Order: sequence, then C-alpha cells, then structure tokens
Amino acid sequence: MRRILVTGGTGQVGSELLRCQWPSDIEVVAPTRQEIDLGDSDALERYVAGGNFSAVINSGAYTAVDRAEDDALAAWKVNALAPAALATATKKRMIPLVQVSTDYVFSGEKDGAYAEDDPVGPLGVYGASKEAGEQAVRAGNARHVIVRTSWIYSVRGSNFVRTMLRLRALGGRIRVVNDQVGCPTSATDLAEALSQLTLALMERPSAPTGTYHFANTGTATWYDFAREVFRQWDVENPVDVVPIQTHEFGHGAQRPTNSVLSVQKIGSDYGIVPRDWRTALAPVLASMLRAAK
Repeated sequence: MRRILVTGGTGQVGSELLRCQWPSDIEVVAPTRQEIDLGDSDALERYVAGGNFSAVINSGAYTAVDRAEDDALAAWKVNALAPAALATATKKRMIPLVQVSTDYVFSGEKDGAYAEDDPVGPLGVYGASKEAGEQAVRAGNARHVIVRTSWIYSVRGSNFVRTMLRLRALGGRIRVVNDQVGCPTSATDLAEALSQLTLALMERPSAPTGTYHFANTGTATWYDFAREVFRQWDVENPVDVVPIQTHEFGHGAQRPTNSVLSVQKIGSDYGIVPRDWRTALAPVLASMLRAAK
C-alpha cells in the first residue's frame, strides 16, 4: 500500500483530494489540525518521518488574505516555513512534494494571461508568504511540482459561490467587484489535476518537475462570476447584481487586478486540459441545490 500525505485535508482542495478516485493501492492520509500543526516545522518533520509516505501534497495554507496583513507571522509560518519543512523532510526520504500555490504571487499588472516564468510581484502578506513557500520548495526538493491556481470554490468551506448564494437568500441588491479579472476554478477539478500529477511523480522518475498553472479556462470578473452563479442556480428568478469598483468594497489587502493564468504548460507536459469555468461550475451548483432541498 502506497501512502500519500495530504495537508489541509479539511479545506476545499484537501476535501476534494479525499474524494478523488485513487488507485486501489493508494491510501490518502489527511490529518486534522490537531494531529499536524502547519505552523510547527518540527512537528511536520516528525510526522513525515513516521508516516512511510510515498508522496506529500501540501494543500494547507493560511488563506485569510485580509487578516494576513495584521497576522503576518502566522501567515509566514504556514505559507512559507511549512513548505520549507516539508521540502526538507521529503527530500530526505526521496519522495516527491506537490505544493499548491496562488495567483496572488503576481502583481496583476500584466496585460494578458500569466505564464509560469513571468516575474512575480506579490502585493500583500498572503501573496508574499506563498511566493516564499514556492522558493523554499524549489530550493529544498528537486522532485517537486508547484501548482498555482486561482479563485477556488467548492461545495464546502468559505468561498465566493457560497457567499453569493447566502446573499441571494437574504434578498435585495448585491454589489460585486467588476474590475478584477481571473479564472474561477473548481476545487474538484484542481484536486483531480493534483492527483494525476502526484501519481505521475510517484510512478515515473522522468516525470517533469517545476512550476505549473491550473485553472478552469475562460475569464471573468467577480461580477461576471456572480451573474453566472445566479443564472445557473435559478434562471427564472434573476438577482439584482450591481457592478462596483474594488475601492468601493473596502478590502484590507490589495488584490491583483489581473489573475488570469495560462494553462498551456500543464497541458503540454502532462496532458491535463482544464475545462471551461462555466461547465465546471454546473456540477458544484447541482450538488448545492440537492443539499438545499
């Protein structure tokens, strides 16, 4: 039996990794926060050392973008020091590490989709800590894949789709930012890609390593995303959605204006071709709708 450690198993991506259709000889181990503290590098080393793992997927992260501005130490412990510890621990045992990263490593100033080798330029603590985590993984374990993604949502957890549906239930006008563009991405689709990458690294010594982007294809503003959520949820009862500018929303941390990620490289190297974001949204909303009945 081959064992894969998944950190952040209760998060959106980690939960979907547990639901993937893994081969019968794979055991996915997803410890709780009480069992493994991502803020404790020594504990991470001990956990990997005692687990007889064949690979590690680090999907755990400090993702509270606004709170990170006032809680930088906690963000850096989880987003930078934890990947460093995992890289060291996995290298010692000659096993691959798959690290989930973010579009927030970029400044958002580029005109067009970001490629993997474009210069980074994080705007806040969250993005800077995640970029530092990337650097630590590259330096610590050559057998790594870093996967940047964007605008994640799922049936579970705190995310944009669930927030929009909650606001819809309250009634009234909904104000949504319309001057940030990105790629809404299903956690289900991302988890499937991560599972394919991990298995390839485990089974093929020649499998490509390095940094990749994965996001559902097509682009949208948050306003476009909200309108599509409401349309698919109930086309006969439209919602009054009002486009606003970022400065009107009052975020604590600066966001990239452009979060669009190019996914050509992951398709070329691994044959992973993401589907359109509107198509990926449909089964997530269907699951939510079934749960609401």
